[in-house]
Amino acid sequence: MQGLHLTADLRGCCCAPQRLLDAAALALACTDAVRAAGLQAVDQLFHTFPATAQGPGGVTATVLLAESHLCVHTWPEQNAVTLDVYVCNFGADHSVKAQALMDALLALFEPTEVQRHALQRGAVGQASGAAL
Repeated sequence: MQGLHLTADLRGCCCAPQRLLDAAALALACTDAVRAAGLQAVDQLFHTFPATAQGPGGVTATVLLAESHLCVHTWPEQNAVTLDVYVCNFGADHSVKAQALMDALLALFEPTEVQRHALQRGAVGQASGAAL
């Protein structure tokens, strides 16, 4: 069950607004990034939330990977995004592919501020997590 779990909190996203609001546009961007990173999508779900008094509804994107998952949550009223990339390294080390996927998503949203973390999961005798 050993794997790499990457997270990032993005603020001040300068990307086109549709990337934070449009589930179909985000779906295409996510699946393209997964493919470009060399990972295999096996299913996906994209959901747009309704607008509230705070602003337009965001999108939650989940791409189920043969290697594990990608999740994206957009907060358009705050120009913010949270990212979650997890790859299991069963049979092969997919860590480089996970990093490539995370880097592609960071470029997609064009944040002015990024807080990244990496967690080695299931690794016996190693430190549990580190900020990047």
